[in-house]
Amino acid sequence: MRAALYEQHGGPLEIVEVPYPELPTGGVILEVQANGICRSDWHAWMGHDPSIALPHVPGHEMAGTIVATDTDVEGFDVGDRVTVPFVLGCGACRECSSGNRQICDNQYQPGFSGFGAFAEFIALPYAAGNLVRLPEDMTFEAAAGLGCRFSTAYRAVVDQGEVNEDSRVAVWGCGGVGLSAVMIASSLGARVVAVDIDGTALEIASEFGASEIHLARNSPGDAEQVRELLDGGADVSIDALGSTQTAASSCLSLAKRGRHIQVGLMIGEAADPVVPMWKLHADEITLRGVHGMQASQYPPMLSMISQGILSPEDLVTRTVTLQEGVEHLVSMDSFPGNGFVVINDFTVS
Repeated sequence: MRAALYEQHGGPLEIVEVPYPELPTGGVILEVQANGICRSDWHAWMGHDPSIALPHVPGHEMAGTIVATDTDVEGFDVGDRVTVPFVLGCGACRECSSGNRQICDNQYQPGFSGFGAFAEFIALPYAAGNLVRLPEDMTFEAAAGLGCRFSTAYRAVVDQGEVNEDSRVAVWGCGGVGLSAVMIASSLGARVVAVDIDGTALEIASEFGASEIHLARNSPGDAEQVRELLDGGADVSIDALGSTQTAASSCLSLAKRGRHIQVGLMIGEAADPVVPMWKLHADEITLRGVHGMQASQYPPMLSMISQGILSPEDLVTRTVTLQEGVEHLVSMDSFPGNGFVVINDFTVS
C-alpha cells in the first residue's frame, strides 16, 4: 500500500510502498478516506517526540471505512464509517476504568505509537470503546478533524472550561484548534475574544462567532488589552498555540477565579514555562490541561453537529492529495495556514 514515510527526523518524507498492516488483536483495519494534517504531525516529523520509532508514517486525524475486524470487536462491522480519538485507551487500566481513556496508562496513539494515517490503510488496536460511528450525513473530510483538533477544543471548552452563556472566553491562537474553540464557545452563547498575530486568522475567527478580536504583539500588554475587552478579564482562557508567551498571557488575562486551559503543546525550551504563580494565589486561578477527548464523550458533540449548531466542515479550508499533504506538512512551520487541510486522495499519479 502507499504511505508517506520518513526514515530520519526532519529528513525526506516520501511516498513509498509499505506492507499492508496486520490486524491487531482486539482491533480493526481502516481504509483511510480522509486524514487531517495537524501541527502535532510536524512536531513528530521534526523529532520533538523522542519516543517515535523510525522509520515512521505520520497521521492521527483519520476517518474511514472498516475493512477488517478482529473477532473480539463487537458492535462494528466491515463497511462501517468511523473515526477514533487520537488517544486509544486500553480499556483495562485504572484511568480507562474511571472513564478517562484520553489519559490511559497504556495508550496507543496512531501516528505516534505506530504507523499513522498518511497511508491508504491503518491498523487500530483497542477498537472496543474507541471507535466512533459517523453520522450518515457527515463527510469523511468533516470527520477527519474530530479525532484531534475539534474534539480537543470541544473538551477544552465544554468539559474543562465549563463554558456557558454567561462566560467570557479568550482564545489565544487561531489555528485549527483555536478556531474550533471559538466556534464551540460562541455556539454556547459565550462572549469570545480571539487573539492572534495574523489578521486573516482573526477575520475567520469573527466569522465563527468571536465577539471581539485582538491583534497580538507578543507583549505583556496583550493580556491587559484582553482584560479590558472582557470587562475585567476572562472566565476561561485557552492557550490554543502553546508558547511561553501565550501561556503566560492567557493566565494573566483571567478574571478572578478564572480557568486557564492549556491545549497547545509546549515543547523544547517552552516545556517548563514560568507560571505567574502570584496570579494563581491572589485570584484563585485554576490551571487545567487537555489531552484529547475520550470516545464516550463524542455523542453530545456529534449531536450538536447533526443539529447544525457546530459545523466542523466549515473549518476545512483545503482538500489535498497525499503528495500535496506531504508538501504541506513539511512547510507547516513557515506556512501554517488557517483551518484544516485534509488529505482525501491517496492515489499517486
